[in-house]
Amino acid sequence: MDENYEISEKDTESVIRWLKINDPENATREKAVALLQDLKAGFHGMAHNNPELLEKLRRELGAN
Repeated sequence: MDENYEISEKDTESVIRWLKINDPENATREKAVALLQDLKAGFHGMAHNNPELLEKLRRELGAN
């Protein structure tokens, strides 16, 4: 993820929809935002600790 990435309403709504399918008991805005924050932190750490893997994931996902 881009270090300038800010969690958007669209992203939050997408995660809530995913949670409704995969973890309905936790399909709340708070859980969705927490999950996005955890993912952002994980990708930030990966950028420092394993940039090759991050680049590989970006290529596989078609991200810039």
